[in-house]
Amino acid sequence: MLFATAATFLPVSTVSAQVRALPDFTDLVDQVGPSVVNIRTLEKVAARSSQGGGANEEEMLEFFRRFGLPIPNIPKQAPRQNRPQQQEEEQPRGVGSGFILTSDGVIMTNAHVVEGADEVIVTLTDKREFKAKILGADKRSDVAVVKIEATGIPAVKVGDVNRLRVGEWVMAIGSPFGLENTVTAGIVSAKQRDTGDFLPFIQTDVAINPGNSGGPLINMRGEVVGINSQIYSRSGGFMGISFSIPMDEAVRVSDQLRASGRVSRGRIGVQIDQVSKEVAESIGLGKPTGALVRGVESGSPAEKAGVEAGDIITRFDGKVIEKSSDLPRIVGGTKPGTKSSLTVFRRGGSKELQVVIAEIEADKPVAKAPAKEERPATSLSTQVYGLTVSALTEAQKKEAGVRGGVRVEAATDAAARAGLREGDIVLQVANSEVLTLKEFDAVIAKHDKTKALNVLFRRGDWTQYAVIRAGR
Repeated sequence: MLFATAATFLPVSTVSAQVRALPDFTDLVDQVGPSVVNIRTLEKVAARSSQGGGANEEEMLEFFRRFGLPIPNIPKQAPRQNRPQQQEEEQPRGVGSGFILTSDGVIMTNAHVVEGADEVIVTLTDKREFKAKILGADKRSDVAVVKIEATGIPAVKVGDVNRLRVGEWVMAIGSPFGLENTVTAGIVSAKQRDTGDFLPFIQTDVAINPGNSGGPLINMRGEVVGINSQIYSRSGGFMGISFSIPMDEAVRVSDQLRASGRVSRGRIGVQIDQVSKEVAESIGLGKPTGALVRGVESGSPAEKAGVEAGDIITRFDGKVIEKSSDLPRIVGGTKPGTKSSLTVFRRGGSKELQVVIAEIEADKPVAKAPAKEERPATSLSTQVYGLTVSALTEAQKKEAGVRGGVRVEAATDAAARAGLREGDIVLQVANSEVLTLKEFDAVIAKHDKTKALNVLFRRGDWTQYAVIRAGR
């Protein structure tokens, strides 16, 4: 029995070391707390009239008239032109958090906190209240900047997000459910979490609830490294997964909002997708990296630079594109008008292109696909890998916006399993461009049938790869 109890005790020095290693947030709260603010928003709504039933009364009278019922004795109202004008009253719209960016009253918060507000009220920790002016808000990044008329107020220190490590302790201060100056803590669960177009979010397990939005995420050095923005929840409450906007991205946005009230982002005009491991190995790229170009907008900077559907963009201005979501973020952060370099992987080799960045535009409605013309009565075809194809007519080329290729008339067996179907337009086979049926036949004839066949095809406005494996 003695050996069972001997190992249950830890030396006092070990226990003390563990206790000392636990984080103490009290100094951080004292340091950063005064820079965190509560934000209330108000909305102007029409006040209800006390001079009679108004619209409800008119509806009641119409009911009696329609069904031929005797109209009850209702006191006559003054003519509409003589009635007092309808008044507006301010009603609470929402509650959020924010933090002081500069000591002259510039405050950062979330765009969704101040969206639709007619008036913004900022309350400091010393209970002073100020009406704030919205300098600008950017929905894409969910960053907003407001300004109060105050000087000498305590501003936060901005930290280096690149130094932030997964597993590091962080703290949040905000107003969850309207409860001001609430402190919660946890660790960084992940970085570069893609949940939006332009932001690689910081994921934490810090409790963030409604009202915490816009508050700071603080590291153990007392520096703000993010803006608390989103939670993953099925009930509206905290479930252990929260997302914060990285501070370097937020500062970049806020600088533009303070300068011009809007954010200018770059674009090159491509539709992109992830590169799968199977496609990467088949085309000789090696590992699944970069952004697969599925489509190039007509007249876009990418088209002018020579980017083609099926290209894989691996670098932008020397920066490696690890995954497809990296590209819109990096391009979006590039100033419009800048001449940038693109490295693309095309048909087994890399190619350098120069592109002039354009400014991103508002979302356009999706264009209706043109009606398809009838299939030609006769067509040339070849049967390989379960794939039957025919030559493209000039009308089909014009409609699809391609220089050439072959049209899939039927896809069975291996081709069907790879995802090809009737109507697809094959642009490349085995890393070789095929403009005509003759070129397609030539590539297929010399391809090793024991190896996978990569096919770049177009479906509607999208271009993608398929890998056909014979006999599977």
